[in-house]
Amino acid sequence: MSRKLNLGIIFGGRSAEHEVSIQSARNIIEALDRDKYDLTLIGIDRDGQWYLNDTSHFLLGAQQPELLKLNQASNALVLKPGSGGQQLVKSSDMSPLPALDVVFPVLHGTYGEDGAVQGLLRMAGVPFVGSGVLGSAVGMDKDIMKRLLLQAGIPTPKWVTVYAWEQNLDHAAIIESLGGFPIFVKPANLGSSVGIHKVKKAEDLAPALADAFSYDTKVLVEQGLTVREIECSVLGNEQPIASVPGEIKVQAEFYSYEAKYIDESGAILEIPAQLPDETIQRVQQLAIESFRVLNAEGLARVDCFLTPEGDVYVNEINTLPGFTRISMYPKLWEASGIGYTELLDKLISLALEREQRQQGLRTSR
Repeated sequence: MSRKLNLGIIFGGRSAEHEVSIQSARNIIEALDRDKYDLTLIGIDRDGQWYLNDTSHFLLGAQQPELLKLNQASNALVLKPGSGGQQLVKSSDMSPLPALDVVFPVLHGTYGEDGAVQGLLRMAGVPFVGSGVLGSAVGMDKDIMKRLLLQAGIPTPKWVTVYAWEQNLDHAAIIESLGGFPIFVKPANLGSSVGIHKVKKAEDLAPALADAFSYDTKVLVEQGLTVREIECSVLGNEQPIASVPGEIKVQAEFYSYEAKYIDESGAILEIPAQLPDETIQRVQQLAIESFRVLNAEGLARVDCFLTPEGDVYVNEINTLPGFTRISMYPKLWEASGIGYTELLDKLISLALEREQRQQGLRTSR
């Protein structure tokens, strides 16, 4: 029998999606095959401090999702780039932990999904699940993402990018350029619907922008369309495959943070989505094309809009989608024939395959 892999799970983080990350990590830890993996749990608090957590006591408030907290009564850790296999050390005495074979960064949002931790892991020589630095960064920044999609001929809703330092924004001109109300206001570098507002009248635009700017210095004001919300999961590296699409039937104004992660009645998930075959193929095609154009690897969830006329738009890509018990990414793969535990195994294998490929590249002349 081959030895177990030492799998690091990183969760929490300096992000408005901190609690989502903890919920995702909890589900992943419970589903992993312990005959294949020894786990090293690395919790990051809101200040960016890393902690070594025990598998049975890494959460506080676990029975109430809105009160989930990272247990900080643990050893503080430091990740040492270029440390010859001793990547993690305890900050108290600098004693090393066993070397990690691979890491699953179960992090959403800034400092986790945007390429920051991916760059740190690359510097430390640790294989990791998911996209690399570039794919993570462009997938996180909705403005850059949409520019790349358009350049590749992939349809995406109209938008206007505004910056926190811009003075005297012409709100009327922005609204007119997007075809009128409703419009959506979104921080450029955030997910899980945090800081997003659906704006239906002129006087609500300024407060929506103010809230979005509290999360990011760059904000998108996006065209509001009458659409069905269709999502598709992608899995792979060089040869990605797409799941069956699913539909989110939102029971509120839009697919909010609460509807995604806390309120199980906030949205109805129809999996698979009831769509004509040609629409299914179009969604899957655009999902894979977007995955490749944006340099994603390992996994991603591609969110699409379907208009009454049958047109499909790519709204965004999520390179580290949620893994909670009501998250679409694993549910779509389950409907496509890949169960939760098997899916985790595949993602870890993809990370190791990429690392093997990268080790074959030259780093000097």
